[in-house]
Amino acid sequence: MRILVTNDDGIAARGLWALVRELRRVAEEVVVVAPDRDQSGIGTAVTLHHPVRVSPVPPEATRVESYAVEGTPADTVILALKTILKDKKVDMVFSGINEGSNLGNDVLISGTVSAALQGYFYGLPSVAVSVAAIKRVRFDIAAKFAALIAAQFAANDMPQKFLLNINLPNLPLNKINGVEVTRLGERSYMDNIKAGHDGKRKYYWIVRGKPDWKEVEGTDIWALGQNKISITPLQSDLSSQGQLEPLDRAFPALFQGLKEGDKVKRSRRG
Repeated sequence: MRILVTNDDGIAARGLWALVRELRRVAEEVVVVAPDRDQSGIGTAVTLHHPVRVSPVPPEATRVESYAVEGTPADTVILALKTILKDKKVDMVFSGINEGSNLGNDVLISGTVSAALQGYFYGLPSVAVSVAAIKRVRFDIAAKFAALIAAQFAANDMPQKFLLNINLPNLPLNKINGVEVTRLGERSYMDNIKAGHDGKRKYYWIVRGKPDWKEVEGTDIWALGQNKISITPLQSDLSSQGQLEPLDRAFPALFQGLKEGDKVKRSRRG
């Protein structure tokens, strides 16, 4: 089994190499292709307007190819699958281990989840892994849990294509209360704007405020609040299924109004 590993915290991040070392125990080959710097919060961005450079870097684990990309997390997976590993079969994609959780609405701006999403777009089972802490982060349990998922997939005990967003509490194993398969919760922020001046012109700095957590049972946010590991299966279809029928009833009338307005416009010209 060959596993591609990436992240959004950058090629030197401790969480990435903790993950690589554990995956190396269950995979024949692990290849690291990660951003050359921190790309947190960049979401699904793909670099289109300037070249992207790739450089081999010395690995922090034995027998692991590793490359730094001057681009986004999404760029790393695209380049890995289309260039660096184009002649090799990749079996799984792992992204992480992220410092800080990726819960609820955050998955839409998360570089960690975005990298896994790119793997999913290419038809590969892909997993984003995060730990709910940014200081004194316990990577060991998250890394071992990821390796167990990889081993289970290798044993054909999982679907051939999936996208999982996994969040772990930053606790020792004896204080984690199990695993919960969850749906996305709601977490919003009161964004703050700090204005400044660099001597030439005014600038603005967007600062994320304290999150507003909605701990609804069955959600990823709730699971973390219960000191459980949250596993949320994701998909790329963002369609709001519940709104399809009412909008289908409402919008044809708008098109009719558009045609009638065009008739009036043409009659006035005539």
